[in-house]
Amino acid sequence: QVQLVESGGGLVQTGGSLRLSCAASGRIVSINTMGWYRRAPGKQRELVATITTAGTTNYADFVKGRFTISRDNAKNTVYLQMNSLKPEDTAVYYCNAQIRRYVGTRYEENWGQGTQVTVSS
Repeated sequence: QVQLVESGGGLVQTGGSLRLSCAASGRIVSINTMGWYRRAPGKQRELVATITTAGTTNYADFVKGRFTISRDNAKNTVYLQMNSLKPEDTAVYYCNAQIRRYVGTRYEENWGQGTQVTVSS
């Protein structure tokens, strides 16, 4: 079994900052790309940012310049630093990781339970 445990969500005012963390644990041989997605009320889940094992990052246009994704490979943890938050950033944020559980098998998608981020105007 693999678990992704997120933390760091909460309520913040417009212009404020939050830092999300997501730690992977369990039977893990290796982790490929890790990332963050979000689902706002009444909307579909959307990509926020991803980061490869080597540190190559990819951001959605709506967070460029405001959010920074990073990871600690030794801790199997990915972070999302969110600055200059806006009310439209209000959503449940989900951690995602491509994890190989056994040698020679393919990477599988794994998701966290989600953490609520609410930005008040």
